[in-house]
Amino acid sequence: MSRECCGPDEGVSVSIGRRPDLAAGGLSAANELPTDLDEHDEHDEHDEHDEHDEHDELAPWWRDRALMLPVVSGVLLAVGFGLEWSGVGWPATVVQGASLLAGAATFVPGAVRRLLRGKLGVGLLMTIAAIGAVLLGHVGEAAALAFLFSIAEALEDRAMDRARHGLRALLSLIPETARVSRLSGEVTVPAAEVRELDILVIRAGERAATDGIVVAGRSSIDTSAVTGESIPVEVGPGDPVPAGSINGSGTIQIEATADGRDNSLTTIVRLVEQAQARKGERARLADRIARPLVPVVLIVAALIIGFGFLVGDPGLWTERALVVLVAASPCALAIAVPVTVISAIGAASRFGVVIKSGAAFEQLGAIRTVAFDKTGTLTRNKPSVVAVASVEPSASAQVVRLAAALEANSTHPLAAAILAEAPKHPTASDVTEEAGNGLAGIVDGITVHVGSTRWLNPGVLTERATAMETRGMTVVVVETDGVIAGVIGIRDELKPEAADAIRDLDAAGLKSVMLTGDNARTAAALGAEVGIADVRAELRPQDKAAAIEAFSGVKPTAMIGDGINDAPALAAADVGIAMGATGSAAAVESAEVAFTGTDLRLIPLALAHARRGRRIMTGNIVLSLAIIVVLFPLALFGVLGLAGVVLVHELAEVVVILNGIRAARGRKVLPAA
Repeated sequence: MSRECCGPDEGVSVSIGRRPDLAAGGLSAANELPTDLDEHDEHDEHDEHDEHDEHDELAPWWRDRALMLPVVSGVLLAVGFGLEWSGVGWPATVVQGASLLAGAATFVPGAVRRLLRGKLGVGLLMTIAAIGAVLLGHVGEAAALAFLFSIAEALEDRAMDRARHGLRALLSLIPETARVSRLSGEVTVPAAEVRELDILVIRAGERAATDGIVVAGRSSIDTSAVTGESIPVEVGPGDPVPAGSINGSGTIQIEATADGRDNSLTTIVRLVEQAQARKGERARLADRIARPLVPVVLIVAALIIGFGFLVGDPGLWTERALVVLVAASPCALAIAVPVTVISAIGAASRFGVVIKSGAAFEQLGAIRTVAFDKTGTLTRNKPSVVAVASVEPSASAQVVRLAAALEANSTHPLAAAILAEAPKHPTASDVTEEAGNGLAGIVDGITVHVGSTRWLNPGVLTERATAMETRGMTVVVVETDGVIAGVIGIRDELKPEAADAIRDLDAAGLKSVMLTGDNARTAAALGAEVGIADVRAELRPQDKAAAIEAFSGVKPTAMIGDGINDAPALAAADVGIAMGATGSAAAVESAEVAFTGTDLRLIPLALAHARRGRRIMTGNIVLSLAIIVVLFPLALFGVLGLAGVVLVHELAEVVVILNGIRAARGRKVLPAA
């Protein structure tokens, strides 16, 4: 049963099956935090399923036990209608009854439990509708409603299960062991046993077991898996190193600033947990409307029966009470949302937008603010040489060739950018690497040094180097025989369609925001180039999540990203959108919407599609409620009998279904706000 529609069966928590040592310690606080979810004692069918998931990967949909009953219900329903159309009487009713039982088993028990706890929802309304239809002899209609509702709820549950599984990718970035420097020498200990102030020794290619500050050595660290930033960061004494980052070529020692069980990565997991728990309590629009409807209908039906006993004609008024109950039953209302959502989500998938739940679809259509991560979302995530300045105006090509000769011996991402610019370069000899600074070697008898501005002073090219940094570039200095020869600017360029996508969003009245962990100068330069005025730079994952929560407090907000550092913000947003199949698993699973491609023009297209679907869904709900409002007095005063009420309900359902199917048609342009 869906936690969003019918209510949570238990407290929402995330199972971290791969790293129980870290989950037991670093995540314990997350499970102790209070939430609005108060139904912690219903464990029924989910207990075995969740326990199984704790140790295994998510099963394919065709092996998902939660989908079995809805599938069985659908098959039996099709067979039952086939028998009915062929003129077979009671066998068709028996098969339809079996379909009803299979579908109803997925939500009726939960609806009854919630009723006993004083909570109402669409599940109870569906139960009432099914009972009313059966009492009227329309078993097939009751079975159809039960099937549609049960399959929608099963798909909602599967989306939540996928989100829980995605979080396991986060803690896998932390190594199993860490090398700690003691007075007696270096010792290897489990990562979970690392304590604050321990001195960790991290050699080339190793990951940091926890957060720390460099106390000895220089190197470059690759934080792309953690922060999403593609260019490695040069670090030396006093510089921070986040948990899960990969050390470059030099050995460094860091002083742990967090325990192995409680670092930045476990904090990210905890933030995602909390955000998902908050979102689990959100009810569907139809559910919010239906809650006050149930007690009113039941009370009125009871009063009608009581009135019948008072006037001495209980049989007549009991029949009218039953007609009223059926007239006010939410047959069309229960279908109004699922049929629209299924149609719209299916259509979205055809142009590369995967929407994971009905709730996400509803929210996507209401978005007014769109927040973008920078690296890999707005940019290509492929650093390239974009500017070269040399002391000798005609020597720019030679500067790049000399740099490429040395960088051919490096695996640094900046080296790949320089090599791509000068694939034909001379061969360097006696190449040595200054960890965290750069390279030195001999090229055609010339002593060449290539490195950062921290290691090599740009000298007469200082102004040019500063200008490059202002334009969002990383600067590499080239020195020959002790004299500055030139500087090379490397930048992760914006995607070509980025500016068009932002313009389309602006035209639709949507606000665009950039959130990034990059430095302020680079972020501001790229923001101005793409057309985003509101740029928030130098943000940690926690800061991004806090910013998203602030935006969501004003207007419905979507967060778009692809890195692990985006996971808390994706989960905290009204709608999290993960870009590209190559994005991190944590980002994809923390998001409610995932784009199979990386074309940013999908964003305005998806928002336009969701807006249209939301309008259709709202129209369906209004129509469904209008049917109830019209039929209620007609049934109460005997203008319509049972057959007439059922006929109107059937016609209303057909209209609602046909209208909902219109959501399958996608739009090619972004409508004005």
